[in-house]
Formats: sequence, C-alpha cells, structure tokens
Amino acid sequence: MGIVNVTPDSFSDGGRYLDHDRAIAHALRLCDEGADIIDVGGESTRPAGKDYGSGALRITAQEELTRVLPVIAGINAARPDIAISIDTMKAAVAREALAAGARIVNDVSAGRFDPVIMDVAAEHGATYVLMHGYDPLDARDLDDIHYNNVVEEVFGFLANRIQRAREYGVQSVVADVGIGFAKAAAQSEQLLREHARFLDLGVPLLVGASRKSFIGRALGGLPPDERLYGTLAAHAVAAANGASIVRVHDVRPAREFFTVFSRLRSVW
Repeated sequence: MGIVNVTPDSFSDGGRYLDHDRAIAHALRLCDEGADIIDVGGESTRPAGKDYGSGALRITAQEELTRVLPVIAGINAARPDIAISIDTMKAAVAREALAAGARIVNDVSAGRFDPVIMDVAAEHGATYVLMHGYDPLDARDLDDIHYNNVVEEVFGFLANRIQRAREYGVQSVVADVGIGFAKAAAQSEQLLREHARFLDLGVPLLVGASRKSFIGRALGGLPPDERLYGTLAAHAVAAANGASIVRVHDVRPAREFFTVFSRLRSVW
C-alpha cells in the first residue's frame, strides 16, 4: 500500500503533494514501482507529542473532499487496475470517495469518530480497515500513554471493533494495530515482536510502520526521510509475524525487499 498524502501537515511529506497534479503523478509513480493499493489521504493524523508538536489540525469534510476527489479520479482514470484506498475518518468523505472509484476505507479511528462510516463501507461493499489508537481528542504525549498489557488491550479493542463492523454489515475487514498511535516507542516495538497474536482476530492484518518515530529513536534521532532501512526491518518483522499488507512511503524498496523475502521466507 503506497501512501499519497494530499495534506500540508503530514509528519513525513506534508505539503509535498498538496497540488493535485503532483499528487496524481506521485501516485502513478508508486503504481509503476509496484504498489498494489494507493492510500489517498486529505487530512493528516499526525499525533501530538514531542516528536510532532501539537498534532494535526482538523479540517471540514468539504475541504478534505476538495483535496482527495481529483486525485482519486486521476489515479482511477490512468490505472483502473489499482485498488484505491481513502484514508479518512468521515462518513461523508468515504461515501464520495467510494463513488469516485475508491474500493477501500482506511479509518484510523475505527469508527469512533463517525460511526456512520461503517454503514457507508457496508453499503458500497468496500473493504474497511480499522485501526487501534487514534483519538482526535487525545493530545497526550505518546510517552504519557500507559497500558497494563499493550498487546492484549490492543487485541481486545480490535476484536470489539471488528464485531461492530460486522454488525453494520461490513463483509471485508482488515485490522491495524496502529503503530505509533497512542503508543510509546517501546509499545510499538512490542506490538511488532508479538504481532502473530493478532492472527487470532481472523482478519487480514495491515501494518504501517513507515518512517515512524520509534524507528527514528532507535537509530539515534534520524529524521523521517532517512528511516527507510529501519522501516524495512520493522515491516519484515511484521510480515514474519502475520501482516499481509504494509503501508509504505517508499514502494520500490519495499517491493524489491518483499519479493526476495517471500522467496526465502520458508527457510526461516
């Protein structure tokens, strides 16, 4: 899953692809590099804390649609074979994006921000990705968030939200443990080490560790655009422990890495 942030304030590439033509060109380049899915987002979900300051600014559904709809249309026109994901918490945005050609709703709030989004996904027969940990009203520093058992608490949350999505009629659900969201660095690392636990949810698993702050910390403070090798390591551990989708900024390195990884994995 290749990332296209049509935002001015995303933590890694904010503002780089706010222009529609540049965003479409970037998406098509990711397709050529081997992306199976393009995840288009018009509202940053950068968390608050010492790494990213006060966090992302909330925008209206209309502003979000103005950012993403032309990009979805452009990608769909040029590469109808590529699955497009809309990264949004808002039902109104999901509805318009699916009508424009998206097939997946990637909701970092897992329906807590706007529960109707699950109904929209069900109505359109879309795949619904739900993630643990994003609460737009929680501005605590990541290092101030505590768990008694992070793996089991995240598991319980995801199991509950999967059940809720099923009650809304969603047939295709994907779960995301939310690396870097409402977790300190050590908690994100533990979730990756013990990621196989989440296979018991019975749904495909997505991991988005690309350029996250825990990687930068582990590597002595490297900035986001210098975290490629750490990202590949994190996603390799996730894949070895059951993840079937990785959400990445750098598609070609990930595609080449996992092409070889999949050929050799049986010897591990």
